[in-house]
Amino acid sequence: MNASPSLVSRGTRAVLLGACLAAAPLGMAQAQDDTTEVRFSVPPWPGVTVKTELAAQLLETLGYTPQQEQLGTTITYQALNENELDAFLAGWLPAQQGMYDKAMEEGTLVDLGNNVDGARIGFAVPRYVAEAGVTSAEDLDTPENAERFGRTVYSIETGTGMSEQLNAGVDSDMYGLGDWELSETSTPGMLGAADSAINNQEWIVFAGWTPHWMNIKYDLAYLDDPKDLWGEDGGRSDVRTLVTKEFSEAHSNATRLLDQLDFTADDQSDMIRRYDQDEMPKDEAAIAWMRDNADKVEGFLDGVTTRDGEPAWPVVKEAFDL
Repeated sequence: MNASPSLVSRGTRAVLLGACLAAAPLGMAQAQDDTTEVRFSVPPWPGVTVKTELAAQLLETLGYTPQQEQLGTTITYQALNENELDAFLAGWLPAQQGMYDKAMEEGTLVDLGNNVDGARIGFAVPRYVAEAGVTSAEDLDTPENAERFGRTVYSIETGTGMSEQLNAGVDSDMYGLGDWELSETSTPGMLGAADSAINNQEWIVFAGWTPHWMNIKYDLAYLDDPKDLWGEDGGRSDVRTLVTKEFSEAHSNATRLLDQLDFTADDQSDMIRRYDQDEMPKDEAAIAWMRDNADKVEGFLDGVTTRDGEPAWPVVKEAFDL
């Protein structure tokens, strides 16, 4: 399809996916549909960890055999294009735009659209820093402010889409950051530095994003980004659900479920808090969220059936005591 996936309604996509399956030769469709595996890539990020676990538990209850493998984004896109994976719930755009565009050119993937409303990335500062007058990235490199920040931006692992965007901005001296230091460690390392600074009311600027528990635990402000270092519209992002074309054609029912997964940023931040801060195992965090949000789970299962053809919602409701 030439139309942007974000402009195609979920209902329309479901019809198109069903049509693809109907158009396949009957014998081939049946043979493919006999497999129950759903192979997910799960980068080591708490939000996608719990979200994928939730999807996997729903699919297993319906008779599928989900598998989860922890992989980085670059390997994930390669594996999807080679049909070594089936689904990915963390196609964060525009942070992964280059990898996404290259993969989509192969014509082997189906983009089911955004699964998180309200996602955003950008420069984050404690609220007291914003109240002191730092409200835009253009405020970072003034002589006084740069000194208070230690001319350092804290960030996550190198090689991530987020890291690549930030490095590109520094390399081009955007916002005067060309002579600043990038402290790229890991998500826990970056947030450990933020926690220490906030506890001591010190100034810090770091690569933040929502959804994440950081937005619940800390009072943060995201800086304006007039030069679009983090992408258009102030770093506001889509988190796409991607499946292989082969999987979508063979498993229209499972694809419908994945297509209908739809969370707010607050929903996913809550999942992350349970898993990462409250230290709940990922399966318990997923089930706890489902029990607190049964109406949303019912919506995910609209028109979905078990592998035996029974309506999905009654089965899931009973299995998880929703």
